[in-house]
Formats: sequence, C-alpha cells, structure tokens
Amino acid sequence: MKSRAGLALSAAVLLALGGCKTMHRIAHGESCNKPQPYMRAASIPPLTIPQGLDAPDTSHALDVPTLNEPAPPRRGANDPCLDAPPSFNVPQPNARPGA
Repeated sequence: MKSRAGLALSAAVLLALGGCKTMHRIAHGESCNKPQPYMRAASIPPLTIPQGLDAPDTSHALDVPTLNEPAPPRRGANDPCLDAPPSFNVPQPNARPGA
C-alpha cells in the first residue's frame, strides 16, 4: 500500500515539475510551428476624420519602418520552437598533434 501511495506522490511531483507549457502541448497537440492567428494580421488604411471634427494630434506618432529584408525561411513541423534554447554542445576543434 505504501508503494502505491509513493508512486502516486512521485507521479504528482513529476507532473508538477513538468510545467504547464509542456502539459498544454501534450494535451492539445499544439506546436509553435503551426500557423498562428496573428500571422493573418493585415495593415489597415489610416484613420479618416469625418467632416466637422478635428483631426487628432499626430505630431508624436511613431512611424513603423518598412521591412526591406527577405522573409526568414519557413520552419518545418519537426524544427525546434524558437522559444526553446539552443543546444549548448559546441563542437570542439581537434587538438593539435603532439600537444
């Protein structure tokens, strides 16, 4: 009976340490490489002011620069997510012979 309680407690601790993000991805099968809703966003025309109303003060408005760079390559379904840290295994150069 103690072993079952210990096993249940161990499972609960492992689930708690696993993190909500991992559990959410497992439960919903979501991937960060799938198309996201924000990817369908589009620009809209500037605000038009009806006749008889004052235009808002735009002297402190920020201009969004145009993007003149090519789009990054599409990520595949099996590529790691960008929020995952990269591998820290750096290949070491071969040691000098006779050193």
